Amino acid sequence: MQIIITNSSKDPIYEQIATQVKNLIMDSTLKEGDALPSMRQLAKDLQVSIITTKRAYEELEKGGFIYSIVGKGSFVSEQSTELMKEKRLQTIEENMFEIISNSKMLGIQLEELIEMLTFLYKEEVKQ
Repeated sequence: MQIIITNSSKDPIYEQIATQVKNLIMDSTLKEGDALPSMRQLAKDLQVSIITTKRAYEELEKGGFIYSIVGKGSFVSEQSTELMKEKRLQTIEENMFEIISNSKMLGIQLEELIEMLTFLYKEEVKQ
């Protein structure tokens, strides 16, 4: 499991970890039942505080992405198709809010934004 922490990100480190693990689960790189590194090992690998990895794992557990068994570790939870779809839609919405915010800062009108999205959507289908 490869996680990349960047100090230039506006997101806290625990959030960067949790987001990357979520993405690995959603794209099926990590599958149901897969064991995650221990909090201590992940902290050592990423050179961060164990409190940081603990918080990331707590967020993942709260979101239903992982479960923990005392003395055994943390594992990827079963992901229902409907839950996965809902989580992906939530990610799309978050990204769209960021796009809208950036577009408004640049003075891009809704029509131009729709045109850009339509073009990019059609180009992606061709690939």
